[in-house]
Amino acid sequence: MDAWQIRGLMEEAPVLSRLAAGEQVEWANPSRRPMDEVRGAQELGARDIADAQDRLSRFAPLVMELFPETAPHGGVIESDLVEAPAMRRLLNERYGAGLAGRLLIKRDDGLAVAGSVKARGGIYEVLKYAEGLALAEGLLTPDQAMGGEGSAQAYRALAGERARSVFSRHAIRVGSTGNLGMSIGIMGARLGFHVEVFMSSDARQWKKERLRSFGAQVLEFEGDYGAAVACAREESSADPTCHFVDDENSRDLFLGYATAAGRLRAQLEAHGVEVSGERPLFVYVPCGVGGAPGGISFGLRHEFGDAAQCLFVEPTNAPCMLTGMASGLHSDICVQDLGLSGQTHADGLAVGRPSGFVGRLMEPHFAGGLTVEDGLLYDYLRDLVEAEGTFIEPSSCAAFRGPARIGRSEELGAYLEAWGLRDRMAQATHVVWATGGSLVPEDERARYLATHLR
Repeated sequence: MDAWQIRGLMEEAPVLSRLAAGEQVEWANPSRRPMDEVRGAQELGARDIADAQDRLSRFAPLVMELFPETAPHGGVIESDLVEAPAMRRLLNERYGAGLAGRLLIKRDDGLAVAGSVKARGGIYEVLKYAEGLALAEGLLTPDQAMGGEGSAQAYRALAGERARSVFSRHAIRVGSTGNLGMSIGIMGARLGFHVEVFMSSDARQWKKERLRSFGAQVLEFEGDYGAAVACAREESSADPTCHFVDDENSRDLFLGYATAAGRLRAQLEAHGVEVSGERPLFVYVPCGVGGAPGGISFGLRHEFGDAAQCLFVEPTNAPCMLTGMASGLHSDICVQDLGLSGQTHADGLAVGRPSGFVGRLMEPHFAGGLTVEDGLLYDYLRDLVEAEGTFIEPSSCAAFRGPARIGRSEELGAYLEAWGLRDRMAQATHVVWATGGSLVPEDERARYLATHLR
């Protein structure tokens, strides 16, 4: 994209100039639409989310068999929702957030098996692929795959030698900065697939080592996330025995993430939280290529309608989703076109080009987006440990930029006014989505906590 084109885009969307300058920005999505105008009009909807949830329920006996740590929850891979009153006070006192309402943290950093939000989409896609092969090879009957008689026993048997023999003749490939690769690699290898994870230069060494310990093959690249994905895609294109997990375009990943919404409803109710037009729900999710925040937000909008206000948060050096949505070009533009490096300490968010599939699908759903400097990631991490005694990955901490700014931002303030939300903020509930952290080794934790960039 040449300089004249970029200049024209910046004139149409001034926020792009601020992004190019590396500023921390807030952006309200002018394309958001009432849910009544959108429901049923898109390629995916509530029925697809329900189908994904049903599939995960069918696989629960197998998940328990493969990962006994999930047995207390019946083979359901789910995280806690916890109150964070001390962090709310700290945000107000230290950052002048002026945050009203309640603050909670969705602890996807503690999801079983993979320890991150990627366990939702990544594990779901592997299981769906395995189900298709099992049906084709006669390991499952169509009735069992619909939850019929003997379903639990049949799915549990997919952990056996006969199924492993079938799965071992197939490969799964994925390009990743780390966490998605871990969820794909761990589940895929445990089922018996040959798994190849193409890791970008941003990926942490401990993640590579953990993947190898489960039997996945890790291929390392000097390039960024986009280069790793492109290579994995090319390697898979001519191999009929290989399934490529396309982080940029996968509907299965997206729907796996979307299943979080119905479960969150039950958890909110357990906390005595009502979500309605008078009591809105604000959810803040760290964003890389867009799949996880997109899927989660898509599910929440179908679950709660216009009461769900979903915002994504990105690093100042890699704001690919905001660049794509603000320009209207989605995957036809990258942060390098703005002169940004795409390099960030938030390794899971180090993405230069957004998912066009997610961006276009989420145009009427996202409330907006924010960017955050790398230094604040470590500040928020120390704040969280101080206030709540909770550790999450620095990239997860990007989400705290949302509640820190929602009551102070001129751009988001105009959004609240336009949607009739300003007078309802005292009754609002704010959920920060923690996307990774429980598997971080102790020496890495210490290094993160000692890092100061500001």
